[in-house]
Amino acid sequence: MAHQTTLDEWKTDPLVDPEIRAHVYSLITALGGIGDDGTYALGDDALLCLKDLRKWLKFADGQANIRDVARCMAEANLVKGDLLEILAKISPRVTQDKLKHRIAVSCLELLVPLTWPDEIDPAEITYNQLRHGPYMQLAQIGYKRAVLQFDRARILQTAVKIALPAMAEPLRERTPRDEGIIRIALYFLRNIAMLSPPSNVPMDIDEAEVSRSTTIDTFQEQDIFQVILSVASSIGEDFVTQDVIILEILFFLLKGVDAEKLFMLDKKLSSKNTNELKDLMQKEKAMLAGYARHAPTRHNRFGTMIWVKRDDEKVSTISGQDVLGKAQKTMEKMDTTKKWNKPRRGARKKDDEEQREEFDLPVHLSSSARKHLKAFVEEFLDSSFNPLFLHLRKAIEREAGRVETRHSRQYFYLVSWFLRAECARRRAIKERATDPTSSEVLTAEDESYGLVAEVMNQETFILLNRFMQKSQDEKAWRDLNAGMKCFTQILLTVQEMSESATDDDQEIAENIQNRIFYEESTHDRVVGILRSYKDQGFGYLDACTELSHVFLRMLERYSKQNVDLQVRSKKRARKIRKKAAQAQGQEGDDEGHVSETEDIVAAQRATSERKFDFARFAAKFINQSSVNTFVAFLRFYKTLDVEQLKRAHRFFYRVAFKMEIGVLLYRVDILNLFNKMIKGPEGLDSASSSFREWDEFVRHFFRSVVKRVQERSEFMVEMLFSKIPATMYYLEHGHDRDIPTRTPRAPAELEVKPGMERPDQIGVAVGVLVNQQKSDSLRWLREVLLKAAEERKAWEDMEEARKQVQALSDVDGEQPPPEDEQTETPKPPSIVVTPDNDERRVAMFKDNKLRLLMTLVGFTRLGADLDPEATWVVPSSLASADLQEAIDLIRKYEFDPPVYDDGKAAEDFLRSKAAAARRSARRVDFDDDSDGIDHESEADHGEYAAGGPTAQKSNGKKMLKRRRRERTPVELDDDERERRAEARRQKELKKQREAKSTMFVHDSDDEDWDEERDKEFFAREQALRESTVAQYKKTLALGTVEPASSKKRKGDEEPTESKKKRRTPPKRRAGPFDTDDSEEEDEAIVVSSRQSSPAGDDDADTDSEKETADTPLSSQHAGATHDSDEEPKRATTTAKHQDVEMADAEDDEDVAPTTRRPAARNVRAGFLIDSDSE
Repeated sequence: MAHQTTLDEWKTDPLVDPEIRAHVYSLITALGGIGDDGTYALGDDALLCLKDLRKWLKFADGQANIRDVARCMAEANLVKGDLLEILAKISPRVTQDKLKHRIAVSCLELLVPLTWPDEIDPAEITYNQLRHGPYMQLAQIGYKRAVLQFDRARILQTAVKIALPAMAEPLRERTPRDEGIIRIALYFLRNIAMLSPPSNVPMDIDEAEVSRSTTIDTFQEQDIFQVILSVASSIGEDFVTQDVIILEILFFLLKGVDAEKLFMLDKKLSSKNTNELKDLMQKEKAMLAGYARHAPTRHNRFGTMIWVKRDDEKVSTISGQDVLGKAQKTMEKMDTTKKWNKPRRGARKKDDEEQREEFDLPVHLSSSARKHLKAFVEEFLDSSFNPLFLHLRKAIEREAGRVETRHSRQYFYLVSWFLRAECARRRAIKERATDPTSSEVLTAEDESYGLVAEVMNQETFILLNRFMQKSQDEKAWRDLNAGMKCFTQILLTVQEMSESATDDDQEIAENIQNRIFYEESTHDRVVGILRSYKDQGFGYLDACTELSHVFLRMLERYSKQNVDLQVRSKKRARKIRKKAAQAQGQEGDDEGHVSETEDIVAAQRATSERKFDFARFAAKFINQSSVNTFVAFLRFYKTLDVEQLKRAHRFFYRVAFKMEIGVLLYRVDILNLFNKMIKGPEGLDSASSSFREWDEFVRHFFRSVVKRVQERSEFMVEMLFSKIPATMYYLEHGHDRDIPTRTPRAPAELEVKPGMERPDQIGVAVGVLVNQQKSDSLRWLREVLLKAAEERKAWEDMEEARKQVQALSDVDGEQPPPEDEQTETPKPPSIVVTPDNDERRVAMFKDNKLRLLMTLVGFTRLGADLDPEATWVVPSSLASADLQEAIDLIRKYEFDPPVYDDGKAAEDFLRSKAAAARRSARRVDFDDDSDGIDHESEADHGEYAAGGPTAQKSNGKKMLKRRRRERTPVELDDDERERRAEARRQKELKKQREAKSTMFVHDSDDEDWDEERDKEFFAREQALRESTVAQYKKTLALGTVEPASSKKRKGDEEPTESKKKRRTPPKRRAGPFDTDDSEEEDEAIVVSSRQSSPAGDDDADTDSEKETADTPLSSQHAGATHDSDEEPKRATTTAKHQDVEMADAEDDEDVAPTTRRPAARNVRAGFLIDSDSE
């Protein structure tokens, strides 16, 4: 129903387009009006008119981003005069008549955008929005007042009735239209709860009619709270996408409401309200008293102006008779008149206002609203809290499309609010249970924290930590404010759980504290939030100081209870590798050449556990930045309550006396603030409960300040500045901190794996430097070698010329000076290797790859291994030709790196020299718990090593002892094991000292060349070879492997008659190469021998077997098939001869003993013939 205006007024209206106004007004007029009976009558095309109005509102205001249509609808009184009247008329039969239901839905579709609060981005605001903004804010408040105060129908209940048919449908059978109807009904409730009186626009209506208390009372009267409870308790089952709308309704109903007062008993609440009124009256009285001291009287109303002469002979002018009393008052008046027009940024100020309006503006409720809201919150905690917040957490985690940025902030704020409400409710229940006049009994359900369990689990903590870190990184201070409130309330709830009477709650609280305090990143985040405060508003300041106070207090208590508390610290693996590379002299510039996958892997965090030290954390927690934050908080001491003043007092007490770093507080502005709080003017009220402890703290603190200033007068200057860690120690102790310098650690020496010639080794070292992109080091080394080669060549030419001159003098008849035999040939002087810059000097000590190449080309390092200033020289032993060869090799391999088989890189051929030495010196060292097997006994320890293959003894006794030990295990203590291990080690060392020759094979390049020793060795080998060949030819002529001389000797020792009497060969003794199957082998050997030899040759065969120990090892294998009549004597002979000469030095690989059972063999002329030699 539009107001009647003239066309001339429409044409001259500068605010709205006349064409838009004409179309909108015509549609509103055709919608309906008051009939003859005094009730509202719908027009013939009311439904079409509603749809057209929605289209105009959608396309003109929504897409064209103008507000002309909404402005016309507000001026035409569409909401109160038409839409609400239509809903009131069709409300009784809205669920029965289909047409009326469609009309009601169309009305809701108009009401929702009209009551939707404006969320205008300042960067995208248009002129029309700015022009229509204040009018539309007042219009929306009028819409809310009309909805709440409408007397002919319950509008909110009618909106719910419109959505009831859609809500009654099962979730899987609902159509998109049903979901839309439910959504617009809930959004209408959200808009009514969200609308609040604007603070920058004057209103002509009573603010109580649209207050929070009126909204709560209307929600209770029209059963909206029951609808919210039903939807919230069925989230996840009957409702899915409506969770964020319920979240917003709860947020705008509960924000700013004090949960403590909500559950406070009536008597206690009345007492608290009385005390608050007394405090306000006392503050007013103190303010008036302070003003009355200098208030004007009838005798000093005349104007006064005085001059104040300053130290620099300048004069300042001050007006007013109140400055005539004292000089201090004069200076204070001068300070108050000073003004500094500091530039203010409008965006930051607006953000502060929005932030304070979001969370920190307290909302006072009437007694009826408090009663209704308390009942609703209790029912919500009992039935709907866990399912709703579980569903919301999962939606936020997976970043569902319906979840917006503000929903995460609202979620964590409501978590903190409901946790606080639950703790307040539990305290109220305990107070009523302990009251002797009350009949209420405390039950097990009242003791349990299961009603809020879904926000006290690990998943919520992870989401909260991620949200806080993201908000801190993006500087979203409102989001961070909500996260801090939530984290603080979780800590307080956990503290109450730890004091619970049930063991389950105590165990859960212990587990939660362990998980929270285990992550060092949480500690760092709390410290970083406290340090980073800078003009984010009082609400943010209050939240961050409360979080730091609660966290520090609980962490200190928990660390005292758990002495072995472990924390997990995280560092970037990439940074760790970069530091390691720098320690080894690498540049670490190749990070930009890795692939995306490698970069993701490199960005992973490396974690490590360490024992928690609270003193270390407190030292990191308290610094100048955190002190500045609490000083900014204390500047509001006039408006702080008792708990907030106590929080600041505990912090400053910890800084000044507990941590004994009061030098952080030695600053003029801090001292002035403390003095003003106690001595005034406008200080703390001396009758307040917190004045006494602050007075005592300030008195002791100023006493320590005076004492320090008397000891060191430099404090007078330092009070003007903030303290930094570099000067704090000096101010505390009077001298600079002695920082211990750690001796630089040399890198691990590298070497090329054996088996390569010197040029190939240089190629490996050059290839490693090329792969690490250190061509600059190669260029420098080539220049050093080139200069050294030229200098060495010049010296060699000079020395050659000197010899030629001396030879010419000998020819001319001059007598050369007598040469002493001990006089050495003159050697060239060593050449010092000079680095070209400081980085090169560090690389010569730190870069083990460069040091390896310098060693391979022949350079020598003079000095201790740990001395970074040690000198590298080109030794006298290197000739110019050697240096030129090294230059050519480096140049060759630098531009043509070597390629190795199997895709190996040059780095694969390097190894640590110390590790290789440890491996080569490692010996058998096992205890009784091991398997007792020497796994390194099969290694080749040299040709004549002690315990070699020719001197092996039977291990039967050893095996027997081991089996007995395994059957009868003995428990040994650690001392006995160490004693036995040391005994075995000493025995092994003694065995090595008794070795007759070198134990290991060395590279010939590592040994000094001894020509005489080699000649003797080869002569012995040649004589041994000739003797063996002669003996072999002689045995071929005789048809046996035994020399004739030995036959004669053995025949003299024992008559043949005794040997012929023995028909059955005795059992052999265990030889050094025998196994458990030796008896069966002996039987096979005897049979084969008798089949291949005549009976008359028994004597020769027996005698030849006695001399087996004197036969070369290769002949032992061949002649092992003879009779064993003289086996005991052969064993005796074997025991006597420990060292057996070998037939040929080249047959070392053929003499390895075998433990396998031999296969069937053929015998010819007393020799074994293998099958593959036939």
